[in-house]
Amino acid sequence: MGMFLGIDAAASGLTAERLRMDVISNNIANANTTRTREGGAYHRRYVVFTPRTKPEKPFEKFLHMSLGHNKELKAGEGVRAVSINRDEEDGPLVYDPGHPDANADGYVEHPNVNIVAEMVDMITASRAYEANNAVITAAKSMASKAMEMGNR
Repeated sequence: MGMFLGIDAAASGLTAERLRMDVISNNIANANTTRTREGGAYHRRYVVFTPRTKPEKPFEKFLHMSLGHNKELKAGEGVRAVSINRDEEDGPLVYDPGHPDANADGYVEHPNVNIVAEMVDMITASRAYEANNAVITAAKSMASKAMEMGNR
């Protein structure tokens, strides 16, 4: 019920989308990496998000039920990154017997990074970042207008 809950939720979205863009950038940067420290070709990474939850406040629950609401309504509380996972799908094999990373049959495993898909993901992450930024801007504007009304 606080004034800054919307800003807090949007700020968590900004942080999450920034991390997602960092991971996508790393995937694009390694789109041609055929040798990693772990061995083998680079495997794309992706971020797993989960909703943030906070402890239930007894007063809010009591107020909600006393107003006659049957369904429990919950405001968005934001998101958080749970993990950065590795996509285990194998990359394409390309016949190149002269390549230093070629196997005994002359094939080189390339990364499983699809540049087009990564760029689409980057655009959606960028748009989500912009949307969260717009939420923060609108919340700041509303707070400013409320303060102006209080000063009259």
